[in-house]
Amino acid sequence: MGLLTSKMTTSLLTARRLRAHAFILALCLWSVYLWNMSTSSLLDRVGNLKGTDFLHFYTLGSLALDRRGADLYNLPAQSALLSQRVSEGAGITYLPLYPPQVSLFFAPFARLSYPSALIVWLVLSSLIYALCCYAVWQVCPNLRSYGFTVSILALAFPAFWHLVAWGQTSALALAFFTLAFFALRTEREVFAGLALGCLIFKPQLAIAAAIVFLVTLRWKIIAGAFVSAAAQLTAAYVYYGPGPLHDWIRALLNLRNRLPLLEPRLYQTHSLRTFWTMLLPWPSVSLALHLITALLISATTIACWRSRTPLRLRYSALLLATVLLAPHLTVYDLIILAPAFLLLSNWIVGEPNDSATPTLTLLLYLAFAIPLLGPLARRTHLQLSVPVMAAILYGIWNLGRKSVPVPNSMP
Repeated sequence: MGLLTSKMTTSLLTARRLRAHAFILALCLWSVYLWNMSTSSLLDRVGNLKGTDFLHFYTLGSLALDRRGADLYNLPAQSALLSQRVSEGAGITYLPLYPPQVSLFFAPFARLSYPSALIVWLVLSSLIYALCCYAVWQVCPNLRSYGFTVSILALAFPAFWHLVAWGQTSALALAFFTLAFFALRTEREVFAGLALGCLIFKPQLAIAAAIVFLVTLRWKIIAGAFVSAAAQLTAAYVYYGPGPLHDWIRALLNLRNRLPLLEPRLYQTHSLRTFWTMLLPWPSVSLALHLITALLISATTIACWRSRTPLRLRYSALLLATVLLAPHLTVYDLIILAPAFLLLSNWIVGEPNDSATPTLTLLLYLAFAIPLLGPLARRTHLQLSVPVMAAILYGIWNLGRKSVPVPNSMP
């Protein structure tokens, strides 16, 4: 959000044009969504179940209500249950990989009918997204006069559109990352760790943070993360007993053999692993390049956190690394980059004369829009979002090498 510069850096990316681009994009995306949803049944106009992935969470909540912990990782049992609860979902299968406490969170939703539960969930997710964007925008002084533009861009963010269309849970991850940022901003590292530890519900999103804070010896953050993650898993243990936790670990260990079920649309993923998997037909070569580039991304992010770079730039680097290092990251998970767009834009607006400003502005613009071209990767086998995000991370590292805190900025 807020892809702005004080003079808009170039004649092509002015605030007025950004507003126009965002307005047109938002109008197109949400018009298509509303048209697709405007049917009298639970199936949309192309025959898909409304909410798609939310049906899986609704089923997990139903299992929690019945205390059927043994079926949390039983694919046939879940398929039978979701067919009973939502007849339009018959024949749909989901690979059960979420830790058992997720089912407890969705148990209240399962007490409602599927349409009612879906509406409540989408409203809640949208509210979380709006509050996170607003909170970060509030601490971006250079964006204060661009509130309307930021709002339009937030509405047009493709990741948000996908989040609503898929009925996914990534708004919760955004909330935890946002809370961690504000805790770090006030130097409350234990609270930052508590927020980041909540990512145990999507553990792939915690990999970058774990690497960075372990290597930089931020033990208070690590301790807080361990406590909150352990608390979630303990809640599941108390409710179900040890069985589901063991089943979850076995499911994760066996994940490599079931990846096709987890990623039926590889072109909608945005991480280093899937970038190389799509680009190269040789598994051993793609794995080697994945590991090499993951090490480079990790080292670059660690270097950012060891520098005197302001927090808003370091945290943006962490969010970008989170996306790139996640072994599985679908387009709706890109919503966690919303704070990075705002924080980086705040820097750009305040530093119009920096030589890095034009390049960073263009890269942010591309990172915002390129996920719309994801389906193109089906034919090109090149997911352009990944090199663009890597380039932004490199740009942040390059700024950090100057080791000069940016004036007129928050910590």
